[in-house]
Amino acid sequence: MTNRKTKIILAILVPLFFLAAGLTIFLSNRVKMNPAGTVGNTAGNLNNGGYFVEYNGTVYFANAYDNGALYTMNPDESGIKKRGSVSVCNLLAGGSYLYYFQMGASGDAGLGFIRSAKTFNRCDLNGGNITGLLQDVVIDAQLVDNYLYMQVSQKGKLRFIKMKIDKSETVDLADYIINPACARDGVIYYNGTQEDHYLYALNTANDVASVVWRGNLWNPVLEDDFFYYLDVENDYRLCRYSLSRDTVEVLTNDRVDCFNVGSGYIYYQKNDSAAPQLRCMRTDGTGNTVVAEGIYTNICMSSQYVYFQEFGIDNTCYHSWIGTADYSEFTAARDAALR
Repeated sequence: MTNRKTKIILAILVPLFFLAAGLTIFLSNRVKMNPAGTVGNTAGNLNNGGYFVEYNGTVYFANAYDNGALYTMNPDESGIKKRGSVSVCNLLAGGSYLYYFQMGASGDAGLGFIRSAKTFNRCDLNGGNITGLLQDVVIDAQLVDNYLYMQVSQKGKLRFIKMKIDKSETVDLADYIINPACARDGVIYYNGTQEDHYLYALNTANDVASVVWRGNLWNPVLEDDFFYYLDVENDYRLCRYSLSRDTVEVLTNDRVDCFNVGSGYIYYQKNDSAAPQLRCMRTDGTGNTVVAEGIYTNICMSSQYVYFQEFGIDNTCYHSWIGTADYSEFTAARDAALR
């Protein structure tokens, strides 16, 4: 009788055990959805390669001193830690995950080169549990709520697609260039690339696009009520357009190669064959001053610092406290890479 009872109990408990184990595995592998209003990175950062992103008190960045490997730190640059071994760019953060385009192995990967193909990945915020989402070359990408909007190159052909963060849905939206970097409240703002350079809005609730403003602009960045942009018609000078007042302000007549906006300031690279400069000004165009002489690129911002690199020199990075004209080498990242 005892043996019979034991067999009955086991017959009940064993399936329950495997059911519970399977449920645990399923729940642990299930991708957590994002809160409404999630945006993966600022437009200014993404237009400059997306090498830095700040999220929930942590700055994620591609360390130039370690071939662009993924690192994290506090906004004051303390607590730097290495999180990955591949070169990354187009960093996006939201909810429980980090997303990035993997460009290849960082340093001497040994046999790891087998795993270092170019791909767009999702991982935990600590850099673990990496999942490959797309093996095409991703030119630009942005996270909006629970979808990744991506400009990709597939066998030499351009595609603009959206993909749900759990890979359960992929939709082709266009076969021409759309830069999804500028996003707010479920809307992606971008400049036209076909017949005009108007400002368009793509409503991600239904993926329907509409014209916002018939300007002639490039790389819009939305901050508060203003779209900051390069004025294509007037030698790429930097302007801003007020959405509520329908007015345009010229912020500088310098020809601008690249720029970023944040914390009340604009940093931009002045294109001048005789005297190129990295410059800083307030968002209303006042206080324009020189930060560094020369040609600089990859201008990315956190809540406290602006980061940039000298054109053509990929293994060095500089930083400046936002709003100041002083700059220095980002030695904390250099020292962390040497440890």
